[in-house]
Amino acid sequence: MSLIASDHFRIVVGLGKSGMSLVRFLANRGVSFAVADTRENPPELATLRRDYPQVDVRCGELDVEFLCRADELYVSPGLALATPALQAAAARGVKLSGDIELFARHAKAPIIAISGSNAKSTVTTLVGEMAAAAGKRVAVGGNLGTPALDLLSDDVELYVMELSSFQLETTDHLGAEVATVLNISEDHMDRYSGLPAYHLAKHRIFRGARQVVFNRQDALTRPLLGEGMPCWSFGLGVPDFKGFGLREENGEKYLAFEFQNLMPVRELKIRGAHNQANALAALALGHAVGLPFDAMLSALRTFAGLEHRCQWVRDLDGVAWYNDSKATNVGAALAAIEGLGADIQGKLVLIAGGDGKGADFKDLRDPVAVNCRAVVLMGRDRELIAQALGDGVPLVRVASLDEAVQQCRALAQSGDAVLLSPACASFDMFKNYEERGQLFARAVEGLA
Repeated sequence: MSLIASDHFRIVVGLGKSGMSLVRFLANRGVSFAVADTRENPPELATLRRDYPQVDVRCGELDVEFLCRADELYVSPGLALATPALQAAAARGVKLSGDIELFARHAKAPIIAISGSNAKSTVTTLVGEMAAAAGKRVAVGGNLGTPALDLLSDDVELYVMELSSFQLETTDHLGAEVATVLNISEDHMDRYSGLPAYHLAKHRIFRGARQVVFNRQDALTRPLLGEGMPCWSFGLGVPDFKGFGLREENGEKYLAFEFQNLMPVRELKIRGAHNQANALAALALGHAVGLPFDAMLSALRTFAGLEHRCQWVRDLDGVAWYNDSKATNVGAALAAIEGLGADIQGKLVLIAGGDGKGADFKDLRDPVAVNCRAVVLMGRDRELIAQALGDGVPLVRVASLDEAVQQCRALAQSGDAVLLSPACASFDMFKNYEERGQLFARAVEGLA
């Protein structure tokens, strides 16, 4: 029997990871739906046809008439809502939704919702580990790891969700227990009309939130709040009431809450000022949902960071090598350059370049001049970065990642750090940022 012949009909648009989670969710509930994808051979097509042969699937250019047969379209985060076929369907009264909206309708446990241009995955993972250390039955995912709908379970006591701006565009009412936008800097400017549109998408995370966490050092992260909304903050300055920050005592720097020192910064395994901010953000989110400090601090002491995110690779001849391939935008690279630059004796030798996604690189100029000994440039947009950096620091152009590593070896001095933090996506040279980071680590391990 065709699942299309039903009164209330839905179409999953996009058959990637989140699309397949939607298929499983809808099929398990006996809901009538079909699938469409703009690609002729989407990633999960074989799985769909094997496991759900009865589902109608249309591949290739989206058919507006077909889409308009649906009451609701669940749109993949990878597909822009500005796509003409989606706009045409919306104009004819079809609701555009997504997997996170559906997740929010069905989740019975409180949700910690985390977005931001950078550090989402680190903070989400860290909060998940804090909750586990506190003995909570916690589920972690969303834009990171497991798709949201696959996490739904009556056994879960707390959801910790990383959410992208693309996912939030199709989320009308998240209703999180606590929500945060960690930071905002230009990203995905190839998909948004400008920073204001990107900012608006991010701030959808606060819809229906019961508590808010914001970054004191980034005014764009602070939502317009109704009176009486519980509000917590984090930042690298001295904290005040309801704030997490840094305090110094007898020459020792501490993570602190309000007027109370929590733990010495030196006990953190994750390096750099940006990671201190990540630790403080995680503490603020955990505290908001009642996680005890002893469990959270225990998790912090053992957390070694995520792969490809300012990840230490090796020390060689007094030089530390770091893989920050996940820095696919300017804001992420800035966080690593300034955070690690302030945390080492010498200077940074930076590897940057790739697909800039339409970003403006001018914000890199001054921090690079202050923190870097040299910059090794590669990839499609290397000349755009070179123009933005000017003559404040020596620039070396290379054709490959292996060549970049060899040049860094020659340029770095004892006490320096070599940092792969490209400020660009990887697609012009690599499959993804993971492959770029793995090949970098392999080349560094191969140095004699």
